Amino acid sequence: QVQLVESGGGLVQAGGSLRLSCAASGFMFSRYAMAWFRQAPGKEREFVAGITWDHTNTHYADTVKGRFSISRDNTKNTVSLQMNSLTPEDTATYYCAADRFEFRTGVVGVRLRDFNSWGQGTQVIVSS
Repeated sequence: QVQLVESGGGLVQAGGSLRLSCAASGFMFSRYAMAWFRQAPGKEREFVAGITWDHTNTHYADTVKGRFSISRDNTKNTVSLQMNSLTPEDTATYYCAADRFEFRTGVVGVRLRDFNSWGQGTQVIVSS
């Protein structure tokens, strides 16, 4: 049974930092690209950052490029999102997601349908 469990969310002031983590189990984590999405109240879920199964490629939404950094540890089955210079616009529930297909090459998918396993989300609130 695939499980993705996010942690690390919370309340932070604008300009601050948070580090989100996602612990994966129930599948061959090292074979799958992973991504972070977020969903703000009243808005659609959107891609934030992704990393290929072999660490060779990362991809970021323009809104977070230069501020957020995604990484993974295939020995610990975890993927993390370091978020710096946070703004109130980053307030959302953040979700970890696993690629639909193993060993996908090239750029990480950015569409919801590219991923078929999701965590329950962790809430990030950035106060001004």
